Amino acid sequence: MNPALAAGLQVALVVAVLAILYVPVGDYMAKVYSTDTDLRSRDLRVETVLYRLCRINSRTEQTWYGYAGSLLGFSAASVLFLYFLQRVQGVLPLNGGLSGVSPAVAFNTAVSFVTNTNWQSYAPETTMSNLTQPLGLAVQNFVSAAVGMAVAVALIRGFVRVSRGGEIGNFWVDLTRGALRILLPLSFVIALVLMSQGVIQSFRTGFDSTGLDGNVVTNALAPVASQEAIKELGTNGGGILAANSAHPFENPTPITNIVEILAILLIPVCLTRTFGTMVGQHRQGLTLLAVMSVLFSGQLAVVLAAESGTRGVAATAAGAMMEGKETRFGIPGSALFAVATTGTSTGAVNSAHDSMSPLGGGAVLLNMLLGEIAPGGVGTGLYGILVLAIIAVFVGGLLVGRTPEYLGKKLGRREITMAALSVLVMPALVLIGTSITVILSTTTGFQGNSGDPGTPGSIHGFTEVLYAYASASNNNGSAFGGLTVTSDWFQTSLGVCMLLGRFLPIIFVLALAGSLASQRKTAPTAGTLPTAGPMFAGLLTGTVVLVAALTFFPALALGPIAEAMQ
Repeated sequence: MNPALAAGLQVALVVAVLAILYVPVGDYMAKVYSTDTDLRSRDLRVETVLYRLCRINSRTEQTWYGYAGSLLGFSAASVLFLYFLQRVQGVLPLNGGLSGVSPAVAFNTAVSFVTNTNWQSYAPETTMSNLTQPLGLAVQNFVSAAVGMAVAVALIRGFVRVSRGGEIGNFWVDLTRGALRILLPLSFVIALVLMSQGVIQSFRTGFDSTGLDGNVVTNALAPVASQEAIKELGTNGGGILAANSAHPFENPTPITNIVEILAILLIPVCLTRTFGTMVGQHRQGLTLLAVMSVLFSGQLAVVLAAESGTRGVAATAAGAMMEGKETRFGIPGSALFAVATTGTSTGAVNSAHDSMSPLGGGAVLLNMLLGEIAPGGVGTGLYGILVLAIIAVFVGGLLVGRTPEYLGKKLGRREITMAALSVLVMPALVLIGTSITVILSTTTGFQGNSGDPGTPGSIHGFTEVLYAYASASNNNGSAFGGLTVTSDWFQTSLGVCMLLGRFLPIIFVLALAGSLASQRKTAPTAGTLPTAGPMFAGLLTGTVVLVAALTFFPALALGPIAEAMQ
C-alpha cells in the first residue's frame, strides 16, 4: 500500500473513533467530577468504604492551600513507598531471582512514576520483579494520572464557581473518582482488547526457546496487557519490557498499535468536552480542541514527510528512514505513534526516536517543548493549554486596552503572575539542565554521539542531552537511546527536573484556580474579547508557537536544525 494512503487511513480511523467517543466520554467525565453521590453497588459502597478507612470526609471542600497540601503529601508518600518497595524486592515473593534495586535507580524510578513521567534508566525485565511492576509501578500509573485529572478539574471549578473562601473541591474525592470511575473501567476494556490481539498476560518470569543459531534464549514474561492499557490510557509510557511498545509482547500487530494510539489520545482529547460541559459553553472546549488539532496535525505532517524521505545509503536502499522502526508498523504507524506520544506526556515508543531523521527527531522534540498541549497528558494538557489561553487573553486585552477576562473572571496581576510562573518552569529546567550537563566534562562519555565541537557527532550528542531534559521536565519519559543516563549525575538531575517540572506548575495552577474561584463573575460586554471561535483559536495558536519559538529556537539551532543542515 502507498505510504501516504496508509498514513491517511490510519489517521482517519483514529479521528473517526475519537469523534464517536468525544461526547459520551467527555460528558461522562464531567458527570463524575460534578455529582455529589459516591459510587455504590448492592453489596458494597466502594468509595464510602475507602473514605472511612482513610478517615476522609468526602463532603468537605478544600481551598487551594488544602488541595495542594493533600496532593503533595500523597505524592511524597507515594515516592517513599515505591522507593522502599524497589529496595526490598529481593526478599519479597515473585522476585524471579532479582535483588533489590540500587539507591540511585530506585530514587529516579520512584520519582519518575509518581510524576507520571515513567522515565526508565534500567531494563525492566532484569531489574523489576513481577510484584514490583503491578504493585508499585502499575498502581502509580493509575494514581499519577488521576492526580493530573484532579488538577485540571480544580482549575475548571475556578472558572465556574463563585466562592468567598475560594474552595475548588476535595482532592481525595477527585483522586478516587478519577481512578475508580474513569481509569479503571476504561483500562479494563482496553486490556481485554489487547489480550485478544496477542498481548501477553502472565505472572511467569519467562520461558526458554531455541533460536535459529541453536542457542537457548530466555524470553521474559510479565502481566503486560493490564499494565500496557493503563500505561497508554494514563499517558504514563513506562514499558514493562525494555523495548516498550516496539516489543511484540506489548504491541504485536498494527491493530494493537492503533488501539494504543487511541488510548493515548482518548482522555486528553475528551477532556476538552468535559471543560466545555462544566463551564456550560461547549464552543469553549471545541476551540481548545481546534488549537490542539492544528498543532498535532502540523507536527504529524512534518514527521511523516521527514521519515518518508531518504537520508543516507541505508535509507536510500530501503526507500525510507526505516532504521529503528518495526516493519509491522512502517513509517505511518511509527510516525503517528511518535507524534501522539510526544504530543502527550506518554513517552511510550514503538520505534527508536534516536534513529529518526534530524528533522523528524527535531519535530518530536519540539512537540514536547511546546509544553505537551497537543493534546497533552491526562489532565496536564488541559490545564496547560488553559494557562496559555489566559496569557493569550491577557495579550489580547493589552491590544484593545481593556482588563482581560476569561469566562467571566477578571485576569488581574495575581492571575497573570501565576500563569506566567507556570509557563516558565519547564523552559528554565530544560535550558539550565542541558547547559550544566554539556559543560560538565564528565558527561561527554555518556553520549552515544560525541566528538569535536561542530562535528555531526557532537551536534547529535547535544540533541540527545536536550531531548533528555525536555522529556524529564515535561514528564514525558521518552528518550534518544544513544545517551546513557545511568550515572549519579543523570539519575539525580533528571529526577529533580521531573519533580519540579511536575509539582511547581501544579502549585501555580491550583493557586490560580483558588484566585479565580474567589471572584465574582462579570457579564460579557461589547468590549469583551471572544474566547470561542476561529479568531481566538488563531490567537492562542500563535501564542503557543511564539512562546516556544522565542524560548527554544537558539537551543534547537544548535541541535536538530544544525544537524539537518549538515
